[in-house]
Amino acid sequence: MSYRPKQVLVTGGAGFIGANYVRHLLATDPQVRIVNLDLLTYAGSLDNLAVLPDDARHTFVRGDIADQPLVESVLREHAIDTIVHFAAESHVDRSITGPGEFVRTNVVGTWTLLEAARQYWLNEQRLSAVDAQAQRRFHHISTDEVFGTLGPDDAAFSERTPYAPNSPYSSSKAGSDHLVRAYFHTYGLPVSTTHCSNNYGPYQHGEKFIPTVVRSCLEGTDIPVYGNGSNIRDWLYVEDHCRAIEAVIGRGTVGETYNIGGCNEWTNIDIVALICALMDRHRPHDAPHARLVTFVADRPGHDWRYAINAAKMMRELQWRPVESFETGIAKTLEWLVRRQS
Repeated sequence: MSYRPKQVLVTGGAGFIGANYVRHLLATDPQVRIVNLDLLTYAGSLDNLAVLPDDARHTFVRGDIADQPLVESVLREHAIDTIVHFAAESHVDRSITGPGEFVRTNVVGTWTLLEAARQYWLNEQRLSAVDAQAQRRFHHISTDEVFGTLGPDDAAFSERTPYAPNSPYSSSKAGSDHLVRAYFHTYGLPVSTTHCSNNYGPYQHGEKFIPTVVRSCLEGTDIPVYGNGSNIRDWLYVEDHCRAIEAVIGRGTVGETYNIGGCNEWTNIDIVALICALMDRHRPHDAPHARLVTFVADRPGHDWRYAINAAKMMRELQWRPVESFETGIAKTLEWLVRRQS
């Protein structure tokens, strides 16, 4: 049975993936109304929400997901039937120097949302677990980093891979995942969870890897590469991720988890080389941009390889990524150059 959201609370909707999802949902569903709850920390910006499709169906609320009275009032005031939970502290380097905020936002914040949804849907609206699972959704966006690291010949992460987080960031996300699962099994709350690989695309925060490389090329400054650049990531274009979330909420099984990957494993140094080559074409007078590469000390607990097995998404929900890394990075670079020039 398919599910169609009507009144959607998007948390963290002024951040990178959240803002792209807000745009996607407004553009593809002419009936949906969105309430966007974001604290506007370093990771969120109202600039990411400029010129939205049909802005009249979007309401922005500045606030903290760990503020229980605020969350409860938003659910009631807007008669929320669907929660799509992006809000999180997500910068691994920041989690190493300041883990407390990651625990507060990612663990306590997620619990606050779950508890508010339980009280509103199951207690105040008196929906049975069966009715709630037909009429409500709580979708939690997680990360492949909860699974730890892979060796060169290890099979890609599947939904059955044991958790083995290695950073304060991934540990806090693992904790939030377990809370989401517990609220389904304990209370019957209609949840789903997705684990995604590294996202890239428009509106990504400037501290992240790909925007940093492009900015360094534009400014003629050093391109920092951790270690020897051999770390491997599976890269997912953000619009492909948005389509996958839409598929899980609309056609996925309540209580299930799904892995979303781009089927694009690249070493960091190969990505830098590709971006530099593309920048050489965009700005030949500054070529070769590869001369800017500077290797820096590796960060503590740096996982060597992530890879996602998205077979369940493809098999059960008929989703697959549209963009290859080459096509996606070309679109991303064009957007970043236009934005930063």
